[in-house]
Amino acid sequence: MKVKDEGPKWVEMPSISDSTLNSIEPGESYHDLGMRFPDAPIPRTKSDVIVHRATLEDVTGISQLMNWVSNGDIVIIEMTGLMSRDMELGLAVGKIQDFVEGDLSGQLVRLGSARLLLLPPTFEGVKMK
Repeated sequence: MKVKDEGPKWVEMPSISDSTLNSIEPGESYHDLGMRFPDAPIPRTKSDVIVHRATLEDVTGISQLMNWVSNGDIVIIEMTGLMSRDMELGLAVGKIQDFVEGDLSGQLVRLGSARLLLLPPTFEGVKMK
């Protein structure tokens, strides 16, 4: 007699309230673990790299971006909300560029029209021939 496949087994985690988080459905291809576990107790070694993605709505978020890059993390910034405010966009990009390239000797790379990639000094861009 063949045992019927009942699908994946789900482990209940009482520390996570279902009322505040969306449930993970079988077959999902993406889980935003940063939203589900923002302060996960994961040990980090010297060679580990974290890739942060952030949406910069105004200049008040710049300090967090600087903290991540100075910790050696890679940051991808979405700036669509700032694109219509030229003066604030210029100020934000200028501050980020001065810090990443000037103070840290890292790299700032433009990704399309509304994103920036911030690389700490431990990463080097490769020039393609």
